[in-house]
Amino acid sequence: MLFELLSPLAGGSLNLFSYITFRVGLALATSLFLTLIVGGPMINFLRKRQGKGQPIREDGPASHASKKGTPTMGGFLILTGLSAGVLLWADLRNQYVWIVFLVTLAFGAVGFIDDYQKVAKSGTAGLSGKVRLLMEFVIAGAAVFWITQYAPIAYNDAIAEAASRGLTIKPPPAEFQQSLALPFLKDVLINLTIYGFIAFGAFVVVGAGNAVNFTDGLDGLAIGPVMIAGATFGFIAYACGTPRFADYLLLTATPGTAELAVVAGSLVGAGMGFLWYNTPPARVFMGDTGSLALGGGLGITAVCVKHEIVLAIVGGLFLFEALSVIIQVGYFKLTGKRFFLMAPIHHHFEKKGWSEPTVVIRFWIIAFLLALAGLATLKLR
Repeated sequence: MLFELLSPLAGGSLNLFSYITFRVGLALATSLFLTLIVGGPMINFLRKRQGKGQPIREDGPASHASKKGTPTMGGFLILTGLSAGVLLWADLRNQYVWIVFLVTLAFGAVGFIDDYQKVAKSGTAGLSGKVRLLMEFVIAGAAVFWITQYAPIAYNDAIAEAASRGLTIKPPPAEFQQSLALPFLKDVLINLTIYGFIAFGAFVVVGAGNAVNFTDGLDGLAIGPVMIAGATFGFIAYACGTPRFADYLLLTATPGTAELAVVAGSLVGAGMGFLWYNTPPARVFMGDTGSLALGGGLGITAVCVKHEIVLAIVGGLFLFEALSVIIQVGYFKLTGKRFFLMAPIHHHFEKKGWSEPTVVIRFWIIAFLLALAGLATLKLR
C-alpha cells in the first residue's frame, strides 16, 4: 500500500523504497512493533472470550498442568502483524505475494475453526481430521495451480524489463512452471506434468502446515524455528528471484519471487513480537490458527521458489516432529506399544526429564544448524 503510493515518487532519498532489502527491514519493524502494541489488549480479549483457555492433554507431562487457562488463538496476533508488514511494504502487483499471503490467511482460517471447536467443547478434539485435510488440500491445490499459471508470466515480465535496461535474461527451461528442481544439481528439472506438480506442491504445503502444527507444543518451541526457516527462505526467495544472483549461484531462477523476501521479513517481525508474549510462562498460545498459517506459508513459499526439497532440510525439525507422530501411531497399531514415551518427540524428551526451556533451546539450535545446511545447498552444485 505505502509502496504503491511511494513508488511513483521514487527519486533521491525516496529511491530507497524501490529496494527490496530496504522494504524487508521496514516490513520486519512494522510487524514487530504492531504485534508488540496490540499483543496485550488482544491477549486480554482472548482470555475474556475463552474462559478456560486452551484445553490441556490429560496424558501430557505433569508440568503442563500449570498452563491451564492460558488463552489460545494467538495466531491472530501473528497474522495481524504479518498482514500489516505485507500490505504496507510489499509490491501488491506481484501475484506471488498474494499467493503466499492468501494461503497463510486461509490456513489460519482452517486453524481458527479447529481452535474454536476445541475451546467451545472444552476438549482437545477439534475439527474432523479428514475435513481439515480436505480443506487444506483444496486451498493448497488452488494455490499451486495459480503458481503454474503465473510463473511463465512473471518470467516473461522479467525478460521484458531486463531488455528495457539493455540486459539479457535467458528464457525459462521447457515446462518450467510444472517442474521440480533438484538441489546439488545444476539446471536439472523433473517435469511432473501439470497434475503431478499440483499434487506434489499441495502435499508439500499441507505437510508443512501440519508439521509446524505438531511442533507447537511448548512455550516458544514452534515460533523460533519458524522465524529461522522464514528468514532462510526469505534469502532464498531473494536469490532465486533476482536473475543475476540465481545465475551466479547456479540456481533455477524464479523471477518475481524476490518480493517474497518482504513477506518473510513480515513473518519474522510478527514472530518476534509474538515471542515476547509466548516466552515461558506463555501468556498466549498460537494455536492451530498460528501454526497452520505459518507452516502453510512456509510450504507455499518453497513451492514458489522451487525449493521444496530444501524445505525438508531447513524445516527438518518440523519433519522430525511429524515423523515422530507417524511412527508412534504406526508402531502402536502394529504392536500395541509406544515407540516413544510420548509423541510428538518434544514430549518424549520432557518425559525423559528434560525441562521445557532445555527442550526449546536445544530444538532451536537444531533448527539453526538445519537452516545453515539448507543454505549450503545454494552453493553446492
